[in-house]
Amino acid sequence: MATNSPIEWTEATWNPVAGCTVLSPGCTNCYAMRLASRLEAMGQPKYTGITRKTGGRWKWNGKITLDDATLALPAKWKTGRTIFVNSMSDLFHEKVPLDFIAKVFKTMVDTPQHTYQVLTKRAERCEELAPHLPWPKNVWMGVSVESADYLPRIENLRRTPAMIKFLSLEPLLGPLEGMNLKGVDWAIAGGESGPGARPMPIEWVRSIRDQCTRAGVAFHFKQWGGVNKKRTGRTLDGRTWDELPKVKARRVREQPEARA
Repeated sequence: MATNSPIEWTEATWNPVAGCTVLSPGCTNCYAMRLASRLEAMGQPKYTGITRKTGGRWKWNGKITLDDATLALPAKWKTGRTIFVNSMSDLFHEKVPLDFIAKVFKTMVDTPQHTYQVLTKRAERCEELAPHLPWPKNVWMGVSVESADYLPRIENLRRTPAMIKFLSLEPLLGPLEGMNLKGVDWAIAGGESGPGARPMPIEWVRSIRDQCTRAGVAFHFKQWGGVNKKRTGRTLDGRTWDELPKVKARRVREQPEARA
């Protein structure tokens, strides 16, 4: 199923995979775990049995659902969209086999009218599998970095052949000073939202913005977060920050050959 998305930096979501596993502190309050439990309650088979309730909260249980029927969906959209791939999972999860990942990439190659945003916390596996996948120019590859402990994910990303590389610095759980942004095109920063949201000081966000400005990296500030993210808003120093990589201004239609 693909839907219009409320996420500020994309237009739609496409979920050929459902389910995940908690990997690092940024996963603790993942919205997708709560949403998956609600979708299961609404009778959507793809989300059946992929979460369990523990400690009063719904959490991933490690079960992964591969939805082959969804692979053809983007081809039905003739008008180009910006699509967040797997908002309800991680395409590079260890239980998603390479052959299925290759099918997802084939769909992206075959639908150059769209721009695809793939985001992973499994940066090492992404780098490992990258030589076996095609990397068309309409695929943007990103990694999540929630604190300084996970800065090495940027190095993994840098070694992939993706033309557009981006960082999701959310939920931001600590300062990120002295980032090496060489080869990075875009950075998204944001605070955690929903029940149990952890605080994000303004100094952390300003530092990221300033590092991006110095490095010529497009900066997007998503939200302050908190229990009521609509109330806290998304302005930083009197304005919103909605920068995008320059390539967003054009649709790329050529398709490179897959790497052996």
